[in-house]
Amino acid sequence: MKGLWKYLAPFASDQSGATAVLYGLGGLVVICDAGGCAGNICSFDEPRWFSGERSAVFSAGLREIDAILGRDDQLVAKVQAAAGAVDADFAALVGTPVPAVIGTDFRGLEHLAEKRLGLPVVAIDTTGMVRYDAGIGKAYKALLKKFARKDVTIKKGTVNVLGAVPLDLCHPGDEDTLVPALEAQGWQQIRLFHCLEDYRLAGEAERSIALSPAGLTAAKWLQTRFGIPYECRYTDVTALAERIAAATAPEDSILVVHQSVGAYALKKALEVRGRPQVTTATWFQPLPGDIALKEEDDFITLVRSHGFRALAADAHLWRAVPDFRGLLVDFPHYAVSGRR
Repeated sequence: MKGLWKYLAPFASDQSGATAVLYGLGGLVVICDAGGCAGNICSFDEPRWFSGERSAVFSAGLREIDAILGRDDQLVAKVQAAAGAVDADFAALVGTPVPAVIGTDFRGLEHLAEKRLGLPVVAIDTTGMVRYDAGIGKAYKALLKKFARKDVTIKKGTVNVLGAVPLDLCHPGDEDTLVPALEAQGWQQIRLFHCLEDYRLAGEAERSIALSPAGLTAAKWLQTRFGIPYECRYTDVTALAERIAAATAPEDSILVVHQSVGAYALKKALEVRGRPQVTTATWFQPLPGDIALKEEDDFITLVRSHGFRALAADAHLWRAVPDFRGLLVDFPHYAVSGRR
């Protein structure tokens, strides 16, 4: 039945994706909700809350009547009060289902807030009704448009890395291995966009690396604006590929489910090891060659109808196919399962 999910929990939404990009940038982040959305974001979709890394994230605490009447002035007054208590370099307004339903004018809200606060403001019109990768792409573009300096020149040895947020990675700590790997390749300045200065100086890079389709959205914008070439690359999946190759035969068909750049990286690593029968699928933004999944039943039908001998996917997805008798390999995806 369309829309009926019996086995899988909801994936992270676009509001969580936007907040993940904003996390730790030194801004005042306001979730435009009544309280519930902010709780979900902080409790389930952001592992850095549990690592001691600080970020100023507030709920707007919208009352029902405020939402119905669209009282933007009261929202801005709340943001002003919060800004008085927090030393912030900018403010960000993140949309949720409440402003989406009433048709909030985020551009107008951004201009009004900037005048009142005297700070740069970015408004991100997420809705909470689509998946996290859309929110990451919107947040990157909003921040780059607001802060990327035009008066910069390319600096040799500088690379932009886009998509280095826990929701897009196999494990939240994968960026710890990514940086040494890029340094070993000769990159001297690696911008992960975990600070506002990286956005200001984004145009200095020789190249951009997109770790996910959400990061690819920003990489394409940087190419258009500054002429920076880009490539798609994921973190090291060698150990995972070797494990699968050791347990399968060359003629075995293998299904990989993840965000598209991660899935493609594992596919190429398997092909190098003599496993050419690899299919990639994703619930998120697909790249050419991916099977696009929309419903839980799409995944179940795909697994049952193609005779796969191995399935590499977040272990959370296995519960939807309990009758699968092939090799199950955990390929974690935080946005899917919330496992740290």
